[in-house]
Order: sequence, then structure tokens, then C-alpha cells
Amino acid sequence: MSAEILSCGHPSQKKFWKNKVAIVTLITTLLLGASLIFPWLVPFRRIFIKYFLTIWWAVALGLLLGGVIDYYIPREYISKMLSGGSRFVILNAVVLGFLMSACSHGILALSMQLHKKGASNPAVVSFLLASPWANLTVTLMLLGFFGMKGLLIVLAALLIAINTGFIFIFLEKKGFIETNKNSVAVSAGFSIRKDIRARIKEYRWGLASLWTDCKGVCRGSVALGDMVLWWIIIGILLASLAGAYIPAHFFHKFMGPSFVGLFVTLGLATVIEVCSEGSSPLAFEIFRQTGALGNSFVFLMAGVVTDYTEIGLLWTNVGRRTALWLPVVTVPQVLVVGYLMNILFR
Repeated sequence: MSAEILSCGHPSQKKFWKNKVAIVTLITTLLLGASLIFPWLVPFRRIFIKYFLTIWWAVALGLLLGGVIDYYIPREYISKMLSGGSRFVILNAVVLGFLMSACSHGILALSMQLHKKGASNPAVVSFLLASPWANLTVTLMLLGFFGMKGLLIVLAALLIAINTGFIFIFLEKKGFIETNKNSVAVSAGFSIRKDIRARIKEYRWGLASLWTDCKGVCRGSVALGDMVLWWIIIGILLASLAGAYIPAHFFHKFMGPSFVGLFVTLGLATVIEVCSEGSSPLAFEIFRQTGALGNSFVFLMAGVVTDYTEIGLLWTNVGRRTALWLPVVTVPQVLVVGYLMNILFR
């Protein structure tokens, strides 16, 4: 078997000491190995494994879908639907995010692929905000936990995603954030439907084409993994350390329905957010113990708008100013909505 096939045909194999994914993976492996020797690291190992088993499928699905987008979806399609300064671009991004059934870490891979294909920075941000807490899977979970109040959480998340997208369009027009250089000019008369029909008509069906397609999707997934995996692993590491060594009773004691409680929730959610499906039960536990619906909302949303994994990926792949503006724009909205929820649903 050739080296190209083993590497999925990835054209640029980095040396080990220059490969961030390899370095972070090695550090993680050493820590897990050390937990077999040092008892005080056992809680870390247990929580890390629990987190890994919870989100591995979402990350793998995100990388696979990202590889499919990279190979099959032309830049013209993404640029037509998700680029430009129109408000419909933001609505398209939010609807697309709502239809994606993947947790925040799976969505990270997809969003970076959409950016690579030409989606505008405001659209990428709206997609990121809409996906983790307003997708179909999590909507059903929240309805199961919170009843109709779960629907309120989803609608509030969508509202913040849309409003943030509109604000980022303004920031982009004023030059406060970067523009996506991957976007391509698309003629007004370009039809995605007609182009798909033409491509299907010209496609040559057979095993050779299928093998070529598989290698192309694999190359895209590997390239995307180089961009996002090291950040995701760092996120799981930090979340595991926080979950292992911050006492559980601390959450309930300091997460009451007060303004201080909202800020404590915001800070903790920044550290311990791992995935939407995994955080939903904990958010409900906060609500059950404290009766503070707003704190549960802040816990869910703050894990996205202040997540170091997400901000780090935006910083390195989209733009530093875009990454810095994300919490500046979204955190006040989340706190205000959370405060109103606490007042209205005491």
C-alpha cells in the first residue's frame, strides 16, 4: 500500500515537531499514561475518557462532512449562499446551522470548511452560534429536559445568532473585522440547481470514480483535521482538568439567580463547555437545583461565545479581529437575555 494512500493523499506531511496535532496528542498521551502511575491524575483520566466517548463521533462526523464539502461543493455554491453583505446570508447560515445535528466541536470543523470555501465571516459566526444549541437534536433534548421553556432557550439562541450576524456585517463594512479572501465572484445569473444537473450529467460512474472520490474526501478531512483537531484536544484537556478538580457543589452554591451568579456561570461555562449534548443535562441540573432558567441559558450559550477552542480557531483561521469581536458582541446579549429569563421565570 502506497504512502499516498496511507496519508489519504495529503500533499504536505509535516515533520513531527512542526505538527501541532501530533504534539498535543503526545502531551495528552503522556498525561493519560502518567495517570496509571500517579493516583491524583486518575479523576482527570476518567473524565477525559468520558468526554472523548461523548464527542468523538461528532468530531469524526464534522471532519467527514467537511471532507465532503471540500471535495464535492464548489466555492461558487458557498459564495452564492453565504457571502456578501445581505441579511439573507445570515438567515441562510442560521437555517443551515439549525439543520446540522452535530455538537459544537463537530460544527467547528464544518464552519472552518465553509470559511475555506468562501462563506463570509459574519455568516461563519452566525453558523457557529446557531448550530450547537439550536440544532434539531439539541432542540428535542432541551424540550425533554425543560418542557416549553426549552423552546424559549432555542429561540433565544437563534435570535442572538441572527443579531450577531447583522452586527458583524456592520463591522465588516466598517473594516473592523477581516473579510474572507476565499470568496469568489459569482454572476447574478448563476444557478446552483442547473450547475448540479450539469455535473451529474457529466459524471462518469464506476469503481474508479468512486475510489477517486473517496481519496478526495479523505484528503479534505485530513487537511481540515490539521486545522481543528489540536484546538479540540486542548479544549477537552482543559475541560477534563476543570471537571476533575473543581468541586461539584461549587456550581450549585455560586450559580444562583443573581447578577453575580450569572457572571460565575459565565466564567465556569468558559472552562467546562465540552459539547452541547453533554452540557444540556448539566444545564438542567443547574435549573433544577437553583430554579434559575437564565443561568442555564448562560451556561449553554457562554460555552459557545467564550469557548477558547472556538475563539482560537477563529483567531488562527478566520482573523484575529473577528475572534476578539465574538465575545465582545455576544456576551452582553447572553447576559441580558439570561437576566431577563431569571426575572420572568422565578
